[in-house]
Amino acid sequence: MSVQQTTTFTLLSTTYFGPVQWYQKLNRAVTAVIDASENFQKQTYRNRCIVASPSGPLALTVPVEHAGSATSTPVGELRISDHGNWRHIHQKALESAYGESPFYDYYIDDISQFYTRRWERLFDFNLDIIRLMCSLLDIEPDIQISTDFIRPDEALSMGYDDLRNTITPKHPKADPDFSPVPYYQVYQQRNGFLPNLSILDLLFNMGPESIFFL
Repeated sequence: MSVQQTTTFTLLSTTYFGPVQWYQKLNRAVTAVIDASENFQKQTYRNRCIVASPSGPLALTVPVEHAGSATSTPVGELRISDHGNWRHIHQKALESAYGESPFYDYYIDDISQFYTRRWERLFDFNLDIIRLMCSLLDIEPDIQISTDFIRPDEALSMGYDDLRNTITPKHPKADPDFSPVPYYQVYQQRNGFLPNLSILDLLFNMGPESIFFL
């Protein structure tokens, strides 16, 4: 399977260990613009990822702090909450989901830092995750950060491929450029192949071959 760059400017939302589809867009765009000024949206990949637990898909959510309504807060200003001991919960969930995967031991030390260190803002936390994932996947996208909100009509007029609300865990929009390609998953015999999970699922299961699925 060849990896091709097909889109010049791709506008993406921030993401917490985002899905394979998100990283495919990042890899194929000549320039990826990540929006730091859009208002936060709940129940999206901005602060959650979905992994393959022994019993099926499991959503892991990073809690956030906000004054008033989080949905009226620019995502770049949103602070991470320490509520609910989430770091420990997420780390244990990854161990349960992928402890027996082929490349868990190879990558987990790099990934554990996101549960032992502290980041103040969600956007900075996610950006450091994205940079590490690019390094582990051996991709070198041109990433730019938008500090001014780009309205959908502006994005259209500027020729951007606006995917901020296309790649979403609930009611995703049609994407003719993305077709999940099955790969080995630890609990596939039990749950069947689960498409478009967190990039961690692909990385832990396929290791250096992950790039061929992007």
